Amino acid sequence: MKQLFFLITLLFPLAAQSADVKFVTESYPPFNFRDGEAYKGASVEQARLLMEDAGLKYTMEMMPWARALFLAENHEMHCVFTTVHNKERHGRFKWVEPLLKSRTVLIRKAGSPANPKTLDEAKAFKVGTQRDDFTQTILEENGFPRIDLATDLELTLKKLLTGRVDLMPISEKYFDKLKREGTPIESTVVLAEDIYSIACNPSVPDELIGRMQKGLDKVIADGTQARLFEQYGLASEEQK
Repeated sequence: MKQLFFLITLLFPLAAQSADVKFVTESYPPFNFRDGEAYKGASVEQARLLMEDAGLKYTMEMMPWARALFLAENHEMHCVFTTVHNKERHGRFKWVEPLLKSRTVLIRKAGSPANPKTLDEAKAFKVGTQRDDFTQTILEENGFPRIDLATDLELTLKKLLTGRVDLMPISEKYFDKLKREGTPIESTVVLAEDIYSIACNPSVPDELIGRMQKGLDKVIADGTQARLFEQYGLASEEQK
């Protein structure tokens, strides 16, 4: 009997630990970013709030996007955000959404001669994006011949502003924020319309996904999501 009790005490902590959700994400302000030792951003705060409402324990770690996406797809109980839910990814994950609805636009450095009016015209230019980002897939599927891959968005933006790439795709909401902050960029053409989500490994039980979705639904319904968008400079003029 003592041996059985000892075995149970060993198993229960493991079971509890296996139920924890391990969030992974990248530095992609204002959705997810570091502020000193703290993680902040519109998506980070939504994730915290929905997990609190769901009564679930979690960890959160920031890393390059390609590694974060790999971990979420290949390691149990991992979820990655802020992730575009597209056809190519649909069956590979379980989804909690939407953290954000937006369009992705191709931007240029202000005054640059790279000023396409259509996606076909944009193919004549060198386009920078993040490795394994959904925009890499869109660019490849649309036959863009010159794609420059970087580890994160901040590096891609630096390349754009220093003339190492001609165009880059970003969320329209983030473009609006950068413009308000004085970043010398201009929008050219729309690349895609997107839903940004939390993508979870299929091992995450449906019951947990349901609780997480219910928590996010509450964040949206009570106006918290809209307030976070405004706080982080993501609110559209219609939302203000």
